[in-house]
Amino acid sequence: MINITLPKPDVTIVRRKQEMGPDETPIKPIYGFIDFHEIPRDKGGLLLFFNQSDELLFVGKARKLRPRLKKHFDDQVSPLRNHREEVAKISAIIIDDPMEREIYETYVINTQQAKYNVEKAFFRD
Repeated sequence: MINITLPKPDVTIVRRKQEMGPDETPIKPIYGFIDFHEIPRDKGGLLLFFNQSDELLFVGKARKLRPRLKKHFDDQVSPLRNHREEVAKISAIIIDDPMEREIYETYVINTQQAKYNVEKAFFRD
């Protein structure tokens, strides 16, 4: 048996309402998320999307995390396109090595049974 330990998320953002002071300019939310700037722009890794009940909805890997994250909310081909309103929390794990990203992505999809990952899911009949 192979023993894999998933690194802890480096950044986690949650859907929330923006609280502003009187002199602040509002940030335009994207599906309720206003903290996309906390996700690294030029780092590779995994994106984990969770619902309000903390169930894993989708796992994706990327060479550049923030642009890929934004594509999941803009793209018409994203597996999340019909489920964007369901996403309540997003965690990013920075993993530089592409091979490690691939291994961790497949591992997480199958051990945590990501709901909308169908291509790499070996737990389904």
